[in-house]
Amino acid sequence: MRQKVNYVAAIDIGTTKIVALVGKVNENNRLEILGMSKTVSKGVKRGVVQHIEETVSAIRHTVEEAEKQSGIQFTSVFVGIAGQHIKSIKNRGYVNLGHDRDEILQMDIDTLITDMYKIPIELGEEIIHVLPQNYIVDNETGVKNPVGMSGRRLEGNFHIVIGQIDSAKNIEKCVNRVGLRVEQLILEPLASSASVLTDDEKEAGVALVDIGGGTTDVAVFYDDSIRHTAVIPFGGNVITRDIKEGCKILGRHAEALKTQFGSALGDLAPEDKVVTIPGINGREPKEISFKNLAYIIQMRMEEIIDAVMFEIENSGCLDKLGAGIVLTGGGALLSHVAQLVRFHTGMDVRIGYPTEYLAGEVDDEISKPQYATSVGLLLKGWELLGKDTEVSDTANKKKRYFKEITEEEEKEGMLAEAGENRVGSNILAAFKRRISDMFDERGADME
Repeated sequence: MRQKVNYVAAIDIGTTKIVALVGKVNENNRLEILGMSKTVSKGVKRGVVQHIEETVSAIRHTVEEAEKQSGIQFTSVFVGIAGQHIKSIKNRGYVNLGHDRDEILQMDIDTLITDMYKIPIELGEEIIHVLPQNYIVDNETGVKNPVGMSGRRLEGNFHIVIGQIDSAKNIEKCVNRVGLRVEQLILEPLASSASVLTDDEKEAGVALVDIGGGTTDVAVFYDDSIRHTAVIPFGGNVITRDIKEGCKILGRHAEALKTQFGSALGDLAPEDKVVTIPGINGREPKEISFKNLAYIIQMRMEEIIDAVMFEIENSGCLDKLGAGIVLTGGGALLSHVAQLVRFHTGMDVRIGYPTEYLAGEVDDEISKPQYATSVGLLLKGWELLGKDTEVSDTANKKKRYFKEITEEEEKEGMLAEAGENRVGSNILAAFKRRISDMFDERGADME
């Protein structure tokens, strides 16, 4: 059984910043932030680690500061994963209960999930998440929790998130070099969804759009189930680059222009206002028109919105999003961005702040949209640590256990010897029949 924990730690490794957080959930089921630190990210591009040493240095700095603030020296963390390599597929599995029983148990669901981790995928890829959507018991469809129901056949529809093994290993390598263990990698749009979306929105149908520095993450929910996830390989940084090239100024000046004076709607920008940018190395300063700046931003934002709408259409839920679109991430802070998205898509739009499940008075810094993923990683981490029967956690335990068995087989050279050494002769027979059945019956007592 998993021991009760009183805190959870997370690291958000982003393109523009790296954030370390420590928190706990109080008796009112609200998240209390105990420590938070951030630093500039230099070794990450489009959500993927490309420079190990720079990323390790940034992680170490943020972790030390977060530990100092919280007074907690943590050893394991939940870490976000994103990037262009992320993709998702849908799959269905089934299990027959047999003639000796007709009541569905948790182990039947666990068996379905374990089977999803075994589906064939491309070389160099691994399954990150297996997310149940709904179940079918005999001919009864749309079942959310079939445990305890009577039936002979259980089917499940699953949303499966797949990523590149090398990208995941690089993230784990960076965290391990700081002396920490990765408890679990969590897809970033799922983390953002946990911090800004409400249960009502997920039931009515909603698309979460997290506009980050290097990527734009999308998660579509309908009828309380995840329907689609995607990582679009560009975000706020392409807007900054366009401003830099269009106005022929330095990158840091372009970023300051975007955040301080930028607007996502050119028609609403004042025509008679300009901002003066210092010249490079004594050259004449430049005057940038607010309206020209806004049109540059609008053109790139429309491209991002088009990419988002393409993903929403792929989800098959375009006409089912009763709650529309929720924007979060640093890009959501652009002036008039909600109006642009509403005009461009015809959907209801709101800005999502990660304060939905935070306790007490929230610090102004952590309540900003750019921390939606960071706060969500804490929430998802607490959820996984706090539930002994968490489905995805159980499946990951199985993966680790299978790996341990495999390594033991390699060392011992014989399956029987590995089975005898690990679980005893009575379990060996079950292992030979079906390894997942053995885990279901005995694995709950193994950590």
